[in-house]
Amino acid sequence: MRICIVGAGAIGGYLAAKLALADVDVTLIARGANLAAIRMNGLILRSADGEQVAHPQLTTDDMAVAGSHDVVIAAVKAHQLAGVAPAMRALYDANTIVVPAQNGIPWWYFSNHGGPYDGHQIRAVDPHGILAAQIETERVIGCVVYPAAELEAPGVIRHIEGERFTLGELDGTRTERIQQLARTLAQAGLKAPIRQRIRTDIWIKLWGNLAFNPISALTGATLAGICRFPPTRALAAAMMAEAQAIGERLDINFGISIEQRIAGAQQVGEHKTSMLQDIEAGRPTEIDALVGAVAELGRLTDIPTPHIDAIEAAVRLREQRVIAR
Repeated sequence: MRICIVGAGAIGGYLAAKLALADVDVTLIARGANLAAIRMNGLILRSADGEQVAHPQLTTDDMAVAGSHDVVIAAVKAHQLAGVAPAMRALYDANTIVVPAQNGIPWWYFSNHGGPYDGHQIRAVDPHGILAAQIETERVIGCVVYPAAELEAPGVIRHIEGERFTLGELDGTRTERIQQLARTLAQAGLKAPIRQRIRTDIWIKLWGNLAFNPISALTGATLAGICRFPPTRALAAAMMAEAQAIGERLDINFGISIEQRIAGAQQVGEHKTSMLQDIEAGRPTEIDALVGAVAELGRLTDIPTPHIDAIEAAVRLREQRVIAR
């Protein structure tokens, strides 16, 4: 498969490095200092196994030059996707798969969903309908990203832990295209299980992210730090309880307890969440996809979300202040 990864941040860079090191034909869309560093030094991947240098088949900032691919993995942040979605069309042919690799509730969530909310547009993540217009639902394969990684310097990715990218067709079928994609990711040493109910996997990851990410953005604490401190641990649990009520109203079976999910986050250790990394760098955060969308779904399903709403308001103010500096 010929794969194009849009975005050379922590996750996009990690994916591109792993695929290139496995001799998969991979194109990386990068820009600025990242692009210059990768062109000069290759894509450097640092992990517990040491340091490796990968060389994607092509690294460019011009999607029109890159041309069509079998698979496009959109590895930009959720709030950045609408800005690149129109240009991504240069990467498509009639059969191109698009794999959005963002945190949080995706814009396509209610596509092929069935039930009373089928086709509902989630305003928090696609307020102007750009994603729905530019990325046809039939192209999309759902993806839940589990690895923790950081962009240590331009062109340098530090992999902290995890190698799983869970995949799922929106209608739950096990198509040949998703099996081929899973095999290609496995060839690169990644885990790519195929799920019949990808939305459940989205909720299980989001369940922790919607609490730990904004709490870390407000406090500066790592995952382990939040979990070890009883008041923030209790706050995370309260936010997760509100989210669980929403998910269950949408026919999601969480399968584990809130305490089990918190324990899993604590085991990741002294990791800065992506939202904290964005705040520290003065960048916009994924507040809409991780928190705002859940609050919106609470209103849609008539589930109160007082803890989620309060933390969302505080993070939005913090984000506004750091970006204004």
